[in-house]
Amino acid sequence: MDTVETLQGILEFIDENITENISPDILAAQAGYSTWHFSRVFQWGTGYSVMTYVRNRRLAFAAHELSSGKRILDISVEYGFETHSGFSKAFRRYYGCSPGTYRLHVDCGRPFPPSLTCTYKYFIGGIVMEPKFVTLHAIKLAGYAIKTTSTGGENSTAIPAFWDDYMSGGKMEKLHSENFIKKHDEYGVCFPEDPTTGEFEYVIGVEPKAGAKIADEFHVCEVPPATYAVFSTPPSDAKNFVAAIQGTWNYIFNEWFPKSGFEYAPGCNDFELYDDRCMLDEGKICDIYIPVVKSQK
Repeated sequence: MDTVETLQGILEFIDENITENISPDILAAQAGYSTWHFSRVFQWGTGYSVMTYVRNRRLAFAAHELSSGKRILDISVEYGFETHSGFSKAFRRYYGCSPGTYRLHVDCGRPFPPSLTCTYKYFIGGIVMEPKFVTLHAIKLAGYAIKTTSTGGENSTAIPAFWDDYMSGGKMEKLHSENFIKKHDEYGVCFPEDPTTGEFEYVIGVEPKAGAKIADEFHVCEVPPATYAVFSTPPSDAKNFVAAIQGTWNYIFNEWFPKSGFEYAPGCNDFELYDDRCMLDEGKICDIYIPVVKSQK
């Protein structure tokens, strides 16, 4: 068995025993190497020290568990973190955002060991995703809001249902007929999760004119100023548009953040922007705005 095959077996062993006690000595014995030699070979083969790789895999499995509805504290203990704060800090360092923010946006499948025999880049529809960066002032919005939670994946059904009601129940026509509208581009905004209840507010809105009178039936809110990494979804038809958006969210949190040198800006909001490109029958595109700051790690 060559070195790559040996290391591939070790990666699979780590995943199979991810909640157990794992150390360089245990893994070296599994590989049939001395600990010193194994550590050097592992670094060469994966680009990571042994325990850095193990920690990152535990975080990947923990990210998968977030969509199960389990308490974050229980997940942190299961994957070897002694405190909730320690887990949250490690999660933010790796994924660029808090576990709560990740759970709002990503339904992460079970991770599988990386293949050392394949060198690949992450593609969505054949396109390598690279963001542009913009800095925006505060954005005032008027529209409609719901409160939901990521517990049990409620948000993954509540928000699409909210959009369906907005588009088919007369709310979209009502909003866009108002004289206060400055731009007809629509925003889909997630506001931060309440740490006590786990609820968060999701808003569908448009920008109103400065100083315009807005009827009480509309929800009014403000997105704070921030610097954003802006990702454009790959062009798609109506049938695949939602999947393209979700695939882009998954890419942002699972692939881009860990390697980007940025992290999610605290106290800010992410949003999806739906402009005229979303109205096309083919080639639909949506922009996703992620507030970012340079990572301190």
